[in-house]
Amino acid sequence: MARLDRSLIAGASAFAGLSAEALDEILSRAEILRLLKGETAFRQGEKADRFFLLLHGRLRVTRVNAQGAQILVRFIAPNDLFGVAMAIGAAAYPGTATAATESLALAWPNASWAELIATYPSLAVQAMQSLGARLQDTQDRVLELSTRNVERRIAGAVLKLARQAGRKTDEGVLIDFPLSRQDLAEMTGATLHTVSRTMSAWEAKGLVACGRQRVVVRDEPGLAAIANSDE
Repeated sequence: MARLDRSLIAGASAFAGLSAEALDEILSRAEILRLLKGETAFRQGEKADRFFLLLHGRLRVTRVNAQGAQILVRFIAPNDLFGVAMAIGAAAYPGTATAATESLALAWPNASWAELIATYPSLAVQAMQSLGARLQDTQDRVLELSTRNVERRIAGAVLKLARQAGRKTDEGVLIDFPLSRQDLAEMTGATLHTVSRTMSAWEAKGLVACGRQRVVVRDEPGLAAIANSDE
């Protein structure tokens, strides 16, 4: 098997500050994982036997709650570690990671984790910081669900995605991966009908432009005013 180029992971914060030799050693344990749109890296409840780094594309992480409802937890961006279940002592994956677009990732066996973090402690620090940021994001979303009305929640979600994955176009800021109204409903605890009605109203006002799994923010200050309103 050809050696993987260390440039593949040089930009990932999890491996920041490591030497070229360290990057080569880490890569020697990895395998390439290619995912077509709609394919899964793992499913909720499956044995967590690998962890991953996304190189290209975008993945959506969903969970099914005790009532059987699917919740969109987050999107995974390039250079994100994911599926690091053993870092929190979990034997199974807590969610399902599905490719929102054609994606490319690196995968390591869980057996490598203990040795890697013993040799490169900064890897454990970065993983904990990433997990901490996700926990904070989860807490923020719980607070939003209890204190914000549905229009404010949808506006906040669209703005956050635009800032994380926005690309400037002639129309405005394009969220640069497929995003459906069902995705927004699952992210914000809203119904599909409410999201569709809200997005249509915003489109009529010139705040957004929408297509099939496509959202362009045309008036960011206008959306921010809705997200931050006291109503």
